[in-house]
Amino acid sequence: MSSHPTRPELLTRLRETARWDLVVIGGGATGLGVALDAAARGYAVALVEAEDFAKGTSSRATKLVHGGVRYLAQGNVALVHEALRERATLLANAPHLARPLAFVMPCHRAWEAPFYGVGLKAYEWLAGRRSLGATRLLSARAALAELPGLQPAGLRGGVAYWDAQFDDARLALGLARTAIAHGAAVLNHCAAVRLVHEGERVTGVEVEERESGERLTLHAACVVNAAGVWVDAVRALDRNYKRPMVAPSQGVHIVVDRGFLPGSNGQHNALIVPRTRDGRVLFAVPWLGKTLLGTTDTPRDDLPAEPRPLEGEVDFILGESARYLARAPQRADVRSIWAGLRPLVRHNRDEHGDSGDTKAISREHVVAVSRSGMVTVTGGKWTTYRAMAEDVLARCIKAQLLPARPAGVTERLPLLGAAGDMGGQPRVKIAAAPGPHLYGSEAAALQALPGAERWLWREDDGGLSEAMVRFAVRHEYARRLEDVLARRSRLLFLDAFAAERLADPVAKLVAEELGGPVDAAALDDFKALARQYQGRG
Repeated sequence: MSSHPTRPELLTRLRETARWDLVVIGGGATGLGVALDAAARGYAVALVEAEDFAKGTSSRATKLVHGGVRYLAQGNVALVHEALRERATLLANAPHLARPLAFVMPCHRAWEAPFYGVGLKAYEWLAGRRSLGATRLLSARAALAELPGLQPAGLRGGVAYWDAQFDDARLALGLARTAIAHGAAVLNHCAAVRLVHEGERVTGVEVEERESGERLTLHAACVVNAAGVWVDAVRALDRNYKRPMVAPSQGVHIVVDRGFLPGSNGQHNALIVPRTRDGRVLFAVPWLGKTLLGTTDTPRDDLPAEPRPLEGEVDFILGESARYLARAPQRADVRSIWAGLRPLVRHNRDEHGDSGDTKAISREHVVAVSRSGMVTVTGGKWTTYRAMAEDVLARCIKAQLLPARPAGVTERLPLLGAAGDMGGQPRVKIAAAPGPHLYGSEAAALQALPGAERWLWREDDGGLSEAMVRFAVRHEYARRLEDVLARRSRLLFLDAFAAERLADPVAKLVAEELGGPVDAAALDDFKALARQYQGRG
């Protein structure tokens, strides 16, 4: 691995590199996965993200790494098998950001426990040696012992099984920094504004660095469009664009205090309701000291950067949670409400106006090569980001846009911060969640920064110190207040009220690190965003 360059050094590389093997548009899970895989194979890679890493969908997941129990019920065994394999890979490569999590499914009818138990046992068997634990049928008493926050009225029993959870935005940051360490030039707040054509072929991307307004032309053998729900906006820059690929769907989550889902004997398990009154799935998941409730699935025909939860979505989550939790959450208990857009693929894939060389993958993502040679990937889910990246590069090689190089290099590639990636440095955790998860030499660097012991915000399971803010700017490519409070720390998602209170002192620290005045407009924008997440905006 190479050393970690600064943002000015990455910009210099963008200016001075005459030609790249691969330019990736989009810094979410999919784009970062492609950049890391390609860089690890030795390709010359640049990635640009118009906002911050994981700003869109990739920071708004349900925080679950899973095989997809519902896909097994649909008979999609191949998809589940692959996702379970990728679940194990992620747990091995990022143990500092992902962990096994036990789920309890409450049962209120006599047939439910054996019915769901058989399906979940098949889920365990399908994982094989990668299984995280045994599936068990529970009596009502045992279910309440495993999940003390359950509503006991009418409870007949339950089923316990294992999946995993992770911190999505920090995993995206881990992918970005690991790709940079392998030689990729990865830049946030740098937008793709124009595709470069030679004849009918896409041969590069013109980008604009958002802070200075500087425009650069990146020439490349291959351009990958991995802009998530916004892939169609990038495709519209091409000369062959005809029809959209994405039909967005909105998922809403609500965060309440941990007390609504208390643990037992030091272990905090999750709740899953496979079928609510309207047929959707409900989760109650312990996450960074809070309880995460969700999610909804509402079609949208627009693509706002900050989608707002609909009133009915919030009422649905609170109402369904009240049916299954002993302590029913009320509006006044909500610490944060946020929405994300899923890039669901339209069914008219062979009508995109592309060459007809469009590959639909069973794992719900699509890789398409247009007549101009631009590669677009959309759909999929966080759990399978690495497999998606391999599919993208396989398609690039098949289309002769990249020279062939062996795949599989990321299967056993620890992300930055995982045990074993720091040259044998001691595995001593310094910062509590939701700040940076650092080990070895990076933890020492954090301790050496001013304000290592000065906490701006502190709870039993986490906090944010002055040093963490400085570290986010110096070493994690944070450029704005929101970058720090939404994605380096997860405070905006955990407690939007606390995030608003901390906006002024954190903005001052960010400005000090960047060597300029506080950006008053950005500060006002963030406070307005925090009020939106509070349900007041």
